[in-house]
Amino acid sequence: MIKTLADFFTRVVQRWLPNAFLFAILLTLVVLIAGMISEGQSVTAMVGFWGDGVWGLLTFSMQMVLILVTGHVFSSSPPIQALLRRLAGLARSPGQAIILVTVFAMLAFWINWGFGLIGSALVAREMARRVRGVHYPLLVASAYSSIIIWHAGLSGSIPLKLAAGGSDALGKMLEGRVIPVSETLFDWPNLVICALLLITLPVVNRLMMPPPEQVPPVPDSLFEDETPPAPPSRDQMTPAQRLEHSRVFSFALGGLGAWYLADHFIQGGGIDLNTISLLFLTLGVLFHQTPANYLRDFHEAVRGTSGIVLQFPLYAGIMGMMASSGLAVSISQGFVALSTPQTFPLWTFLSAGLVNFFVPSGGGQWAVQAPIVIPAADNLGVPLNRAAMAVAFGDAWTNLIQPFWTLPMLAIAGLSIKDIMGYCTVALLWTGLVIMAGMALMY
Repeated sequence: MIKTLADFFTRVVQRWLPNAFLFAILLTLVVLIAGMISEGQSVTAMVGFWGDGVWGLLTFSMQMVLILVTGHVFSSSPPIQALLRRLAGLARSPGQAIILVTVFAMLAFWINWGFGLIGSALVAREMARRVRGVHYPLLVASAYSSIIIWHAGLSGSIPLKLAAGGSDALGKMLEGRVIPVSETLFDWPNLVICALLLITLPVVNRLMMPPPEQVPPVPDSLFEDETPPAPPSRDQMTPAQRLEHSRVFSFALGGLGAWYLADHFIQGGGIDLNTISLLFLTLGVLFHQTPANYLRDFHEAVRGTSGIVLQFPLYAGIMGMMASSGLAVSISQGFVALSTPQTFPLWTFLSAGLVNFFVPSGGGQWAVQAPIVIPAADNLGVPLNRAAMAVAFGDAWTNLIQPFWTLPMLAIAGLSIKDIMGYCTVALLWTGLVIMAGMALMY
């Protein structure tokens, strides 16, 4: 049955799903029209909301470009290539490869979403090179489907925000309450749902495997010779080339980064996109040993960032229209109006999943939904930690069919959104059932 569903959705996606750029344009038009019809906004107002928001993700876009490029260059260094080959060698069959990639990706996403997004793509890419007969699009989809667990993990923005409190508008709404991660990330229902996903999602991905005769060949680009060219002999180098091939400067820059990171963590600093990028940069420079080696792979990695540079501004514009027009608030209020104390977590989860499709940012979504969810939970007597985790799971859930977060992974994998979305749709259905059942029984 699962394989039949996967085949069906794959055929539908291949036929009807446009490329990711056109998909973003269509979403933009849908939100613009919905804001006019539902919220009574004028065309001029909606265009203004779009224009005001379109550059709202510039910092985040640059962070994603850097984490993608530095992570890719880090992975191409000789020590990491050797490690990836050993990890890929643990799988002896295509089925084992699917399960291993899913488990690795889920653990990586739980630790940190940035590490999961880049690390699992690199493992999937290397495993496709090593395991004969593996279904590469399904392998990448298995890695990406593991994003379902990120907002219930250590880098979940909503649980961390609740634990930090603060004096901003959302902090004041909590009326001085601070909800520690022991009541969100490490609350026993959350851990049970995570465990069920960890156990069952690899099996679901494995069951989507087609028979060997239907497995497409792995792209030839994955087998291109990546052996770096030998540098010229030292006596043939110019003074400038000797500097470029000197290890002194790489070790100096790497040492600077290592010093900063060590002090950062000693002082109690956390892990965020900036520290991950700096960690990748520091280790990448050290492992490549010379500036010339690092720059060679860096130039190659930059070519895969076009989707982020082009499409993230469009999603920022969509988020601007959703928030400023009141459309996101109306969606949340509509679901809350249907709720009872027993059904509130489920309706909140579904509303978060819908809002996330147009506001694909955990922190941004909480800013939109918290003003509705917090007072509604208080009025209904629903524990706020459970209500917040319903939003967190909903935010992560529809990432499975939202192209926004696939862009970095697809850039590394060398695939298009059509190649993986059919399999991700099956994962969406299964994980939605698991999460909703868990909430109904334990919340």
